[in-house]
Amino acid sequence: MDRELVSAIMEDYTRAPIDERLRAILGFLRKLTLEPESANADDIAALRSVGLSDRAIREAMHVCFAFNVMDRLADAFDYDVGDAKHHRRCAQMLRRLGYRIGSLPG
Repeated sequence: MDRELVSAIMEDYTRAPIDERLRAILGFLRKLTLEPESANADDIAALRSVGLSDRAIREAMHVCFAFNVMDRLADAFDYDVGDAKHHRRCAQMLRRLGYRIGSLPG
């Protein structure tokens, strides 16, 4: 992704020029993060209706879960998140290895 697209997504994913499947999963992950008690089977049905597979939904949920846990632990332990150079290095590693490296098999 180019920087302009990433900026547009970060500013407002609901209006960014992205695929509807990505827009749908981002909305669901937002809900799962901010209002987990309101997530239900209807949300999964809506994701399936835009063409997302159960595997894709599970993978996205696993990444969301991992980041939510890491974020809460970092806040609790006052973790230093590093500078922009560190963020770029981590992003490059994730891009090269992918999130699937930490995913559950199946």
